[in-house]
Amino acid sequence: MLRCVLCVFALLLSAEPGGSAQIYPLGDEGGLGRQFDGIGGLSGGGATSRLLVNYAEPYRSQILDFLFKPNFGASLHILKVEIGGDAQTTDGTEPSHMHYENDENFFRGYEWWLMKEAKKRNPNITLIGLPWAFPGWVGHGKNWPYDFPDITASYVVNWFLGAKRYHDLDIDYIGIWNERNFDVKYIKVLRNTLDKVGLTGVGIIAADGDWAIANSMISDPDLNDSVEVIGAHYPGTKTSAEALKTQKKLWSSEDYSTFNNEVGGGCWARILNQNYVNGNMTATISWNLVASYYEDLPFGRDGLMTAEEPWSGNYVVESPIWITAHTTQFTQPGWTYLQTVGHLDQGGSYVALTDGEGNLTVVIETMTHDHSVCIRPPLPRFNVTAQKATFQLKGSFASITELQVWQSQFNFKTKQPTFFKKLPPIKLVNGSFSVSLAEDEVYTFTTITTGTKGSFPDPPPSARFPKAYKDDFDVRSPSFSEAPNFADQTGVFEYYTNLSDPGPHVFTLRQVVTERPVTWVADADQTVSVVGDFQWQNLTVTCDVFMEEVQTGGVFIAARVDRGGQSVRNAKGVYFWVFADGTYKVTNDIAGQTVLAEGLSGTRAYHWYTLSITVTGHLASGLLNGYPLWKNAVVLSPKNGWAAIGTKSFELAQFDNFAVVAD
Repeated sequence: MLRCVLCVFALLLSAEPGGSAQIYPLGDEGGLGRQFDGIGGLSGGGATSRLLVNYAEPYRSQILDFLFKPNFGASLHILKVEIGGDAQTTDGTEPSHMHYENDENFFRGYEWWLMKEAKKRNPNITLIGLPWAFPGWVGHGKNWPYDFPDITASYVVNWFLGAKRYHDLDIDYIGIWNERNFDVKYIKVLRNTLDKVGLTGVGIIAADGDWAIANSMISDPDLNDSVEVIGAHYPGTKTSAEALKTQKKLWSSEDYSTFNNEVGGGCWARILNQNYVNGNMTATISWNLVASYYEDLPFGRDGLMTAEEPWSGNYVVESPIWITAHTTQFTQPGWTYLQTVGHLDQGGSYVALTDGEGNLTVVIETMTHDHSVCIRPPLPRFNVTAQKATFQLKGSFASITELQVWQSQFNFKTKQPTFFKKLPPIKLVNGSFSVSLAEDEVYTFTTITTGTKGSFPDPPPSARFPKAYKDDFDVRSPSFSEAPNFADQTGVFEYYTNLSDPGPHVFTLRQVVTERPVTWVADADQTVSVVGDFQWQNLTVTCDVFMEEVQTGGVFIAARVDRGGQSVRNAKGVYFWVFADGTYKVTNDIAGQTVLAEGLSGTRAYHWYTLSITVTGHLASGLLNGYPLWKNAVVLSPKNGWAAIGTKSFELAQFDNFAVVAD
């Protein structure tokens, strides 16, 4: 049997040119191309790694190994994280290190932990921080962070200093993002502020939107000197003449954002090669790193792999992990592209890189149009057909006699793909080898011999969120600031020690954002954190609540919440509110416009109350401190959704003894 398998490999790979194969030279006689800066993943923008931290061991470490461990899985070169700004930035909010102007805490959230775990596995990984949003005080009442550039720069640089002081993390780059516009003055101020505190080695990536900043850089030498990398989002493998003219590094600093099935893997394979072939981009960063957020939030499963069930321990190593490995396991930042890269005659592309010390890696992809469509931008039609290609090594590579071979076949017709499979090495004759390329394949030919397809025993099977779930938030020294499985959608809900309460509510969960953040997403006017199973229909939610705003305060618990992320303002559900003015209300929406019931509750600030809501079929009822307050409110829609807690506005409030029971 082995002999037959080797015969098939021999048909695919040959050291002898033959047939009508197109010949592609690979050499360095005319010099080399641009320096390769790596392939990475993005945690944040927003809250995309939220559920990862809640995985139990060994599964959490296994997921991290598939992402970051060299010569194992994706072996990523770059980790880009969100600098939390207390705001909704796609799939949730991430906490700021400075909720308020006089506040400072460098242990909130999970990005610090994630960067340290990445560094633990790969000490050479490149780290990038980027603020998608800012606490409200940075904008001084405006939804714009750059009117006071000194304040914004100080806020951002403070995060870099805290990374080093408290976590011994040296962050390599800061991204400046705003897809609507970029602020030249702020970029210069940020560069100056970094330099003043000794962070001269931190590079600025701008404008983390499109290539438009290149025009300003050409005409403004100070701006040009301030920017190290021009970064674009979803560039469609194309750059601009002006960006090339700057001679700066060009990166696809956010890309992919595609459902991680096999078509998503095909998208990733195509752009990893063609971002350089077509656009001279030397780094590509996937949004997102790992799909570790509730799948029914926007852009579900748009990560390199999926880890969305910490309650079961299940995770899935998706095809983009192994497509990444075709490049990352056989190159390193600092390698250089050959000038001899390009498109294959019958469709597809090839790139070649060298470490300058005799090693060579060639990556070939033949992804067809329909099997490599990314979420954005629109992909023009193109054709790919089966072909035979011959590669002729020249210059310093002419003496190479053997290459290791790794293959991925998507096999869309049979639906039996194989990813990152090691084939027998190929012997070269006179520096030449040939390969028969089918549609939708990826090959790596390399002198590097350390590649490995890492594996662990299968994780536990997938399971729904537990139907009975409770959390008393009694955590005295929490490893993370957020409670497990709660996904903040507006506002930030953090563990809190209430030293003024000697009773049963010493340890609680507290909503801490007190003014609307500066953000590009339409956060709700109310704060909200969701939890549970989006498919829940009939359920009872119970929670103790504590308002801290006299007269104007308000809190809610909710069931069947049907939206989050960028759509959170339009969330429907069944919301049971109590207010500090002694009233209550039941609404069908988070905005509180569709009222199902209302009346007097006797509630006021600085007292604990127990709320309970039960939704069964088309009817809902509520209890206050165990006594019926309202009943038989008619709920026609939505039919299902998460449980939730929240506040009337951006205000301080506490929650304790949360519980949910679903049918």
